[in-house]
Amino acid sequence: MSVVVRMAPSPTGFLHIGNVRTFLFNWLFARHEGGQIRLRIENTDTAREVAEATDFIQDSLRWLGIDWDGDVTFQLDRMDDCRRVAEELVAAGKAYEDEGAIRFRMPDEGVTVWEDVVRGRVEVPNETIEDLVLVRSDGRPTYNFASPMEDVWDGITHVVRGADHISNTPKQIQLIQAVGADVPTYAHCPDVNGTDAKKLSKRHGAVGVDEFRNAGYLPEALMNFLALLGWAPDGETTIMSREVMVERFDLARVSPSPAQFDYAKLDWMNGVYLRALTPDEFAHALVLYLGEQGYEWDAQLVRAAAPLVQEKIAKLGEFPAFAGFLFHDVEPQELDGGVEVVDAAREALAQLEPFTADSIEAALRRVLERLGLKPRQGFQPIRIAVTGSKVSPGLFESIELLGREKTLARLSARAS
Repeated sequence: MSVVVRMAPSPTGFLHIGNVRTFLFNWLFARHEGGQIRLRIENTDTAREVAEATDFIQDSLRWLGIDWDGDVTFQLDRMDDCRRVAEELVAAGKAYEDEGAIRFRMPDEGVTVWEDVVRGRVEVPNETIEDLVLVRSDGRPTYNFASPMEDVWDGITHVVRGADHISNTPKQIQLIQAVGADVPTYAHCPDVNGTDAKKLSKRHGAVGVDEFRNAGYLPEALMNFLALLGWAPDGETTIMSREVMVERFDLARVSPSPAQFDYAKLDWMNGVYLRALTPDEFAHALVLYLGEQGYEWDAQLVRAAAPLVQEKIAKLGEFPAFAGFLFHDVEPQELDGGVEVVDAAREALAQLEPFTADSIEAALRRVLERLGLKPRQGFQPIRIAVTGSKVSPGLFESIELLGREKTLARLSARAS
């Protein structure tokens, strides 16, 4: 049997990272099995604008590296089919009309059972399941009707989704059996929690794919991190390419226990990926990111500054605060007794030739030696005057990139 799975986001224009983790599991499973993955927009609510949201969903998934097979489908396009099936169920005595709506008649006895790939055997007494509304009084099918019907029509073999859908599963199994179709295999993935063991939400920080993208995470690093939220190939391997993840992914190794979203670990992992890039790749990624974020900074200067920050930052979004002094003016800072060394540095650099990092370093070290200052004492006031911060890329390389004119202007403008 060829595996067919589906991703089914709602067209809200927002992709929660927990849902994307589950989409990734679908993708890894399908690609590992040589099967197919479908993208379905679950828009049973006709009041929602879906075109822009759908474009956003597709762009976000593609950016992360998750693709799909065939055209995107829309649940709204199958509403007539759903109503037709509902009427057939009424005619067969399996559903009934109730105040203008159509309800499915759930069995009163026995249990609904499925073997969950992640959670094992699940049994739900049928007496605890209420009769399900299939079609509302306004003619719109409900999610719990449209979704399993589309699974039937699309030939979905495995439904891989979040644990919050467990309560829907017995209802959907009963419906699928009622129309005489094969019930798919279910796998309910664990929730994604914050470090406080509560379900991941805005209070923990960024939770949307766009927020992580805007913060400057690499898609490869984010994919790697998300794959390990509830799954591990061996309990030891951490850094994996997408090819390795596809090769090693096993749905049976997904844990039923909630996964913890550790932002510090993501930052660490993203830093590993940034440092693994070649200098040209890193510079290119930085230029593209800054352009996406609306920074109209000189690309040549960005490329020149890239080697100074590659080992220092954990995500591309840290570059503007770390090296922005190269591209815009800085406010004069109080030097806390460092005026003398800053004045001496200005004099030493005024006529220095060549104006390179090596010659700048030598000249400034001679200044410190003459004034009897240790590097920590002497370089910090110069750094603050030139960059506007106590933390910056290499001081001498930064001064070279900034250029003599701007460097001297900033050394002269220091607050005293």
